[in-house]
Amino acid sequence: MRVCVSKIGLDGIRDLRTMFLHENHFQFVCNKCHDYGWADTWLFRIDNVRVGYGSVWGTDRRQDRDTIFEFYLLPQYRKHASIVFEEFQAHCKAIWIESQSNDIFLTTMLYRFCETSFAEAILFEDNFQTSFEVPGAIFRKRSEYDPMDGDESDYVIDVNGEIVASGGVMLNYNIPYADIYMQTRESYREKGYATYIVQELKRMAYKMGRVPAARCNIGNRVSQATLEKAGFRVCGFRLKGLIRVLEE
Repeated sequence: MRVCVSKIGLDGIRDLRTMFLHENHFQFVCNKCHDYGWADTWLFRIDNVRVGYGSVWGTDRRQDRDTIFEFYLLPQYRKHASIVFEEFQAHCKAIWIESQSNDIFLTTMLYRFCETSFAEAILFEDNFQTSFEVPGAIFRKRSEYDPMDGDESDYVIDVNGEIVASGGVMLNYNIPYADIYMQTRESYREKGYATYIVQELKRMAYKMGRVPAARCNIGNRVSQATLEKAGFRVCGFRLKGLIRVLEE
């Protein structure tokens, strides 16, 4: 069996990537890496047959290209996954793997080839609708006259003319998913505004024809509690592993 790994443009693996996204029904956090040109892509061939692809970006500096974040093989070739992965890693020189735990295939490679690994973030999917109301709080689109102090969020919570929370809906996930984000000004925390704005941002995502999703740092218990109260549930984790040195 002859395995060939070659660097190629995104158009050269777009059909395979469509199959990857179709097979995995979840928000793919690193989807934007392709949209913004932050990734290199590699095509895999076995005996001159196209069988899959991999993608690499920089875990700290995008230009480093030291981290594998996508690895896909057509189902009938997955029995050769370890051999293909070793060839891929040897060519791209990556030293890290970043995977989502709900991406079973790449996560298998992480546990197979990494000597250490840890969770960086928690991933959330929508679970149920909520109907919270906060007296005096108005959810609205940001005005050009709002004092945002550099915050470029599209939506705000207004209480008696005061901006107490802000957030938005980012469309850099794979279709149909959208990334919900928010923040509450420090003096207004623990008053229900964060939960309320997440609820309303979810509603806006659905109005856009998108499915709301979210994530937070693994240690951010306050954000996790807020997202769960607003109807999200944990659906996975962002994992990172250091690839052990492969024997020559």
